[in-house]
Amino acid sequence: MTAKLPYKMLGGIVPCPGGWLIVPARLAGVTIVAEEPMCVPTLIDVLEFKPKFEAAAIWAPIGFHDEPEGPFRPCDEEARDMVGWPRRISIRPIPSRAALNAATREEALAIEPWLTRDDFRRFKWIREAEREFQPFHQRSFFAAHPELTFTQLNADVPLTTSPYHEDGVLERMALIRDKMPGVEEIVTRMPPPGAAMVHMVEATGLLWTARRAAGRAMQRLPLDPAWDSTGMRMELVR
Repeated sequence: MTAKLPYKMLGGIVPCPGGWLIVPARLAGVTIVAEEPMCVPTLIDVLEFKPKFEAAAIWAPIGFHDEPEGPFRPCDEEARDMVGWPRRISIRPIPSRAALNAATREEALAIEPWLTRDDFRRFKWIREAEREFQPFHQRSFFAAHPELTFTQLNADVPLTTSPYHEDGVLERMALIRDKMPGVEEIVTRMPPPGAAMVHMVEATGLLWTARRAAGRAMQRLPLDPAWDSTGMRMELVR
């Protein structure tokens, strides 16, 4: 019998050029102690991470429409409204399975003409999410978005800065420092190969949502999410 750990494992996870950046952390009582960030090549490596996550907030879609029903799922629409302008542009369309499984980019565009070059760049990670996530994973892995997290950290006032700019990094680090003292130190470290500063900021911020999920205190968007054809909840949490 495996001994019960004296803490809960949390994870903040975002896609990055090297695969997936994981910022693991231990939650003991109300204290979060972040551990060394790492970049892993595949989503399977994330799902098989040890020690097992009690709750991980991951910037990846869980739950897909089989056929196009518009650019955005209901959870994405709610998230865009909550984040507001200009950061709503970071919440991108989630392709249907029909588009994800198209043989060519041209076929995918014929199915969903709103897809952009940036959306196609993200297909690698989205296809992994569609392929690897199973319903039981939603017990501990929660689809999240950094902008939703930082909006909540900012007393539900949407941010207007970009995490790709210095003022945006500083603003987000200040919010992390205020709500999770000590954790912001992780962001000052050199990113692991395959990741950049922006990924470090976003993955570290997602630890806040992971902590809320561990205590089952997260907010679901929408409140009563739809289920896709494979039994997955189409939701975002914050």
